[in-house]
Amino acid sequence: MRTADGRIVQVALTRREFSQLLATGALRAVLPAGVTDLDQADRVRRVLDNPRRLDPQVLTYFRRLLAEHYTADKMLGPRQLLGPVMAQLDVLDTLRRHVAPGSAQPVLRLLTQYAEFAGWLHQDGGDLPAAMSWSDRASQWAQAAGDDEMVAYMLVRKSNIATLDNDPTAVVALAAAAQRVRGDVSPRLVALAGQQEARGWAQLGEVDRFRACLDAAAGQLRDHPGELRPDAPVYLHAYDLSTLEEQSASAYRSAGDLATAESILERKIGDTPAHLARDHAHLRAKLANVVAAKADPDPERAADLGIACLEMCRQSGSARIAGELRALDRTLARRWPGLPAARALREALAA
Repeated sequence: MRTADGRIVQVALTRREFSQLLATGALRAVLPAGVTDLDQADRVRRVLDNPRRLDPQVLTYFRRLLAEHYTADKMLGPRQLLGPVMAQLDVLDTLRRHVAPGSAQPVLRLLTQYAEFAGWLHQDGGDLPAAMSWSDRASQWAQAAGDDEMVAYMLVRKSNIATLDNDPTAVVALAAAAQRVRGDVSPRLVALAGQQEARGWAQLGEVDRFRACLDAAAGQLRDHPGELRPDAPVYLHAYDLSTLEEQSASAYRSAGDLATAESILERKIGDTPAHLARDHAHLRAKLANVVAAKADPDPERAADLGIACLEMCRQSGSARIAGELRALDRTLARRWPGLPAARALREALAA
């Protein structure tokens, strides 16, 4: 590595250590944009020098890297990952611009998944306009690539963004549209769209429709547990009945069924490995709000749960965690203004 004063320093790393540094973005400054494996550096350089001759192994490498980013996201959140992902996306877009017409489909399919992930990172970071912009771009690339499943998946993603934008009508409309996409769309994606539609109905107070959509989504997953293409959206590969249950906690909360939401969140916190720190903190922050809102509230526990999430909220830059903590702070300040733990949470948030 070349240091800031021009010296060359040799550093010995195992491949595992190297991957960990890459996941945090620590090596971004010493490698070309988008290059994250020393064995790949020369290969990517040759492709960029002559982008019309695209090496399939370069795309394979970027696919593997994207899967690693999805894993790292559960631990790190958007603050650490957004820079490397955007740099890699820029490299792939450069390749797309130079590939001969009729040969761009593999690049477009990969770009679609990178753009979707960029949209997710912006969403988790709280920048909803940027999240929607990248989701729109991913939709365009998916249509250009003829990828029906990704077209449907991006409708689900936009529905998810609309949830945070407090637009439940759009949540329902976009999720329903995803279920109407014709072509090669897996039952697992139809289930995900149904789950998202259920969330919109819960926000609208349509409890019967919420439960009907959720039951239909669970039925899809039970009846078609293994039907998924290898190149399906990364999220779908881990989407199952357990994930559906976890994601339904927020909808039960919106529907007023706080007991079910609490039960789900307690169970999922216990099932989530501690090293998935971002996911762990988000679940705890949601549970804190449920504990504070239920018929027999426990404000002390709610505040303690919120305080336990503060450090990961700061490190990850997750607006979802921050939003839950701000909502908790407002509830505690309104209902239990003299509670010492509530004051501690407020002071920590202000800091």
